[in-house]
Amino acid sequence: MEKIVNFVKSHFDFNFYKSAILPLLVLLAVIPCVKFLPVEYGYENGLLENMQMLTLLLCFVFALCAKHSKKFFYFAAMVIFLLIAREVNYGRTIFFAVPGEVNTFYTWHDIQYGWIVNPIVGVYIACMSLYFIFSKACVQMWNIIKNVKFPVWNFIFLFIGMVLGEYAEKTTENFVFEEISELLFYTALLSIIWLYLFNKNFKQG
Repeated sequence: MEKIVNFVKSHFDFNFYKSAILPLLVLLAVIPCVKFLPVEYGYENGLLENMQMLTLLLCFVFALCAKHSKKFFYFAAMVIFLLIAREVNYGRTIFFAVPGEVNTFYTWHDIQYGWIVNPIVGVYIACMSLYFIFSKACVQMWNIIKNVKFPVWNFIFLFIGMVLGEYAEKTTENFVFEEISELLFYTALLSIIWLYLFNKNFKQG
């Protein structure tokens, strides 16, 4: 039992850092938003998705500005860029709305040369994976996992956002619920990136 306690103390950080306030506020806003916000707020390119994009953009910029473990955070920036592209369906929900329809967009099958999107995304993911391995970003990630305590609260919010998002997408048709859950996930991600980049307790050389 003592070994378990020592392991937990040495590997997990239960402090509630200021960076976790933002995802906490989003979590507290989930029920009021689902209950009171008009459905339009959850549409593509609506308020909640725009807030997601802003959050992801901050994640991307912070990752690129890393002063330590740079190769890992550059890889993280690549992943975040993919998330940003995914949020707008690789441009489909920006440029290919169906005229006269609400929150309706042409599919890639309906768009000339739309077939090329999936191969491009596949090549990007392959290049990203190769960078992760050959730049030794994977080594830097392992060093962070091995040497830095796990910020428990920040990851709890991340996990809750992921679970709520999956639940909303698969079992409900409530766009606001889905989008506010994704916003919770992204703000938790931002809080984690902020910790690892700017808090002295989480920095790695």
